[in-house]
Amino acid sequence: MSRKRALEGSGSALAQQEVTAAAIVQRGITGTTMGDSASIEALARLDAIAKEIKNQENARIIAQAIAAIKSRDYAAAEEVALKVLQRDERSGLAWHILAIAKEKAGQFATSMQAYEAALQLLTDHGPVAGDLGRLAFRMNMPELAAKFFAHYRVARPDCPEGANNLACALREINRDQDAIEVLREAILADPSQHMLWNTLGTVLCNISDGQGSLTFFDEALRLAPTFSKGYHNRAFARLDLGDIEGAFADCEAAMRNPENEEDLAMMRFARATILLAMGRVAEGWEAYDARFSPALTDAPRFMINAPLWTGEDLKGKSLMLSAEQGLGDEVMFASILPDVLEALGPEGALSIAVEHRLVGLFQRSFPGVEVTAHRTVAQEGRVYRTAPNIEDWSRFDFWAPIGALLPRFRPSVESFPKRNDYLIPKPDRVAHWKTQLEQAGPGLKVGLLWKSLKLNAERARQFSPFHLWQPVLETAGVTFVNLQYGDCEEEIELARDSFGVDIWQPQGIDLKQDLDDVAALCSAVDLVIGFSNATINLAGGCGAKIWMLTGAAAWTRLGTDSYPWYPNTRCFVTERYGAWEPTMDAIALALSELVAA
Repeated sequence: MSRKRALEGSGSALAQQEVTAAAIVQRGITGTTMGDSASIEALARLDAIAKEIKNQENARIIAQAIAAIKSRDYAAAEEVALKVLQRDERSGLAWHILAIAKEKAGQFATSMQAYEAALQLLTDHGPVAGDLGRLAFRMNMPELAAKFFAHYRVARPDCPEGANNLACALREINRDQDAIEVLREAILADPSQHMLWNTLGTVLCNISDGQGSLTFFDEALRLAPTFSKGYHNRAFARLDLGDIEGAFADCEAAMRNPENEEDLAMMRFARATILLAMGRVAEGWEAYDARFSPALTDAPRFMINAPLWTGEDLKGKSLMLSAEQGLGDEVMFASILPDVLEALGPEGALSIAVEHRLVGLFQRSFPGVEVTAHRTVAQEGRVYRTAPNIEDWSRFDFWAPIGALLPRFRPSVESFPKRNDYLIPKPDRVAHWKTQLEQAGPGLKVGLLWKSLKLNAERARQFSPFHLWQPVLETAGVTFVNLQYGDCEEEIELARDSFGVDIWQPQGIDLKQDLDDVAALCSAVDLVIGFSNATINLAGGCGAKIWMLTGAAAWTRLGTDSYPWYPNTRCFVTERYGAWEPTMDAIALALSELVAA
C-alpha cells in the first residue's frame, strides 16, 4: 500500500470544506464515549505488540515513539513514527502511533487517514476501529462513528466500552431502540459500569422521557459520585422537565470535577444559558463568552485582522461585526443593530458580515451599513469564519462577534425595546404573496413551522411529533400555509390523508435558500405558528405576528412568559418535553377564538 493511497480514505470528510453556518455551540445532553487512544492501557498494548516485531531496529524506534506519546511529546512521536514508515510503509503499528500523535496534536483529518491505514494493515482491528470511532464521534460524524464502533464491538463483544460507544453513536442518529437494546444487554452483563447507566439516561432524554432518564443518571452518580458529565446530563434532563433551579445546582456540581478542559468549557457554556433561562440576564451574558472557548472543538474561530472590541466607547468609531452561530441566531442578535448605529452616531461607520442568503435583506433593512457575506470553512474538524470581501481591515477601529454587544445593549429584560420590526422585506414581494394567499383559500392565512432542518439527538426532542398538530390543523376558518423548509412531503401527505387538511404550498420559492422572499411571505400571512428555527426568527425580525412553541426552560425567553426579542410573539410553553398534547390543544383553542373574533 502506498502512503498516498493510505491517506485517501474517509478522513477526507474532515478536510477543508465550506459550510453554510458555523457550528452551533448549544451542547445539552451528551453521550460520553469510553476509552482513550493514549490511555495507559492502550499504550501498554502497543508496547506489547512492539516487542513482537522481528526487526529489532524498527522495534527500537517504535518504542521511542510510544515513549514520546507517554510523555505527551506528540511532535516527537510523529517524527519517530514517520522514520519507521520511511523504512517500512506497511508497518500498521507505526501508522497507528502516527494517528494517535496527530489526533492528540489536533490534526484530525490526517489522524483519521493514518488510522484507516492502520486498520487495513493490522491483524487486530478492534483497537484501531475504537480509536477511529471516537475521533469520528468527537468530530460530529455519528454515522461513521457507529460503523467503526460496531466493528470494535465485533472484535470485543464483551467489552463495556464497545457497547457504550456504539449506543452513543446510535443515539445521535436517532436509532434509539437499537441503542437501548445494546445498553440493556451490556448492563445485564455488568451493572457496575456507571457510563452505561449515563448513556441509557441520554437515550431516554432523546425519546422525551426526561423523568425516566433521571433514574439512570441517579444510578450513574451513585456508582460514580464525582462523575461530572452525569451531573451535566442530569441538569439538562431537569431543564426538559422545567426544573431550572435543580438544573443550575447540577451544573455547578458538574463543574467541580471536569475530566478535561473541553468538558469544563462545555459546562461553563451550559451554565451561561441556564443563567439566562433563570432571568439572570447580566450574569448570563457575562458567562456567555464560554461559547468561544478554544477548548470547544465546535466553537468558531474568527479569522479577522482588526482590534477586538472590549467595551470601548463606540461614538464616531468604525466597527465591524460578524454574525455568529446558526442562521436563527444571526437574525435574532441583529435586533441590536439599530442600537449599535445610534451608539456609533453620524460620524461612525458599521460593517456586518452575515450568511450570504441574508445579504440582500440586511442591505435593504440597514441602508447606511456595509453588509457583506461571511465565509465559514470547516477544516480538521474545526470551524473558521472570516469576511473574504473585506480587503482593508485597517479601516476598522474595532471588530466583534455580534453577540459580544449584548451585555451592553441588552443587560436586562427591561432593556429590550418594544420595537416590532427591524428587517424590511421587499414591498413588491409582500404584495405578491398577499395576492397569492387570497387565492389560496378562505379565512385566516396561518404559516406553519414544525421542525428544524437539523434534527439530531439533541434537537429532535425539542419538537412535537407532527401527528400531534391534528387539533390545530382541524381548526375551521383557517388556510394553513407551509413555511417549513427541508423535506416535509411526508407531513404534508399525513395532513391531507389523515386529517383532511390541505396545507397550501407556495409556488416559485425555495423555502431554504430564498430567505429574502421567505421574509416577504412571512410578512404576508396573518399569523406564523411554530417552533424556534431560522424562518420563525426571520418572521420575528420582520414584525410578523408569531405564536411560538417553547420548552419550559428555553433560555431565549430570559425567564419570562414572553419572548423579549420579538414583541409580537405569544409563547405557548410546554411544561416538559414529550407532553405536547396540552400545548397543541391550547393553540387550537386560541386559534378558534382568533377566528371567531
